[in-house]
Amino acid sequence: MDAIRTDPEWKGGEYSAEPHAGVAHRAGLSSDCRSAPLYMQKTLPTRDAADKYLDDYFKARLAGLDANDFLYQVNASRNYDPLPQLEKITAQVMYINSATTSLTRRVGHRRPRIKRVKNGRFVLIPISDDTRHGTHTKAVVWKQYLASYWKISALSSSRRRVG
Repeated sequence: MDAIRTDPEWKGGEYSAEPHAGVAHRAGLSSDCRSAPLYMQKTLPTRDAADKYLDDYFKARLAGLDANDFLYQVNASRNYDPLPQLEKITAQVMYINSATTSLTRRVGHRRPRIKRVKNGRFVLIPISDDTRHGTHTKAVVWKQYLASYWKISALSSSRRRVG
């Protein structure tokens, strides 16, 4: 947020053209969080391939970014804190993450918190050729964990009804 707000082109949100420095900084952070070293090493084996990937990435991301929209999105999530209420959650919850990106390492501290959810379970999918940022949209990678969880949940539920 500071990178955008301190960009002279932002003009307090009344810009006529996107504040390039602030928006580029945001896109760079996004690129860092989304990087998946194993996947990138295999698909971008040369410096030229990596440079082309980054050029294409920034062109695509910068074309669709709006500084004020990004500020709104980030600010809207800044005060959200479910931690004080975790024990109140009784729904079946499965938290799946993949050990792929630097973002995963940053949020890894959430693993113990799922234990506070009565019917919660955490699964960390190991890094592999199939994992990268966006693995959560590839059901083929995580569907077996969900199927197992549903089976366990169904058995547990039927035992409660019988007992």
